[in-house]
Amino acid sequence: MGNSVLERYNALKALVTDRKEPFSRLIAFIENETAWLTAPASTKYHLCKEAGLLEHSVNVSETMLKIKSAIAPDITDESCVIVALLHDLGKVGMPGNPQYLINEPSEKQKEYGYKPDYPYRFNSELTYLSVPVRSIYLALQHINLTEEEVQAIVYHDGQYVEDNRSCATHEKPLTLLLQYADSWSGFVIEK
Repeated sequence: MGNSVLERYNALKALVTDRKEPFSRLIAFIENETAWLTAPASTKYHLCKEAGLLEHSVNVSETMLKIKSAIAPDITDESCVIVALLHDLGKVGMPGNPQYLINEPSEKQKEYGYKPDYPYRFNSELTYLSVPVRSIYLALQHINLTEEEVQAIVYHDGQYVEDNRSCATHEKPLTLLLQYADSWSGFVIEK
């Protein structure tokens, strides 16, 4: 992971001032007890590499702040940073039990000197929770979130997830900003 991602991440964390103490506790927890700093963003898609999740979260945060400044300047930078950094937090899994594991080659792949089909695989030992639900579960143990922040995290995948149809046409501006920033990051910046 390049220093630039960590520098960008640290600059974003500094924008959280009103809830600095609980946010700092949450950050200490996720940095020290989970795979937050090393987890990939996916098993085979965007930023499928060590620390890809952190890089994706930083990209989404920076993109969200740019969009917000142009079309929704009344939304706080703090709220944008919190939801953008935490939207995929569930991808860390649980302390000591990451969601993504390094994928080992099958016996046949080993025999012929091939790598596994995908660099990472899903950890089947975890209790199943969707990424947004696990994100909320982990975050709320350390920081209070507004209803709008919870909605943004839970429905950040927008139309790409069938379960999100219940929120269609009821999205708050923060949710729409996060959806746009997440899509732009995943499909344009990280392509």
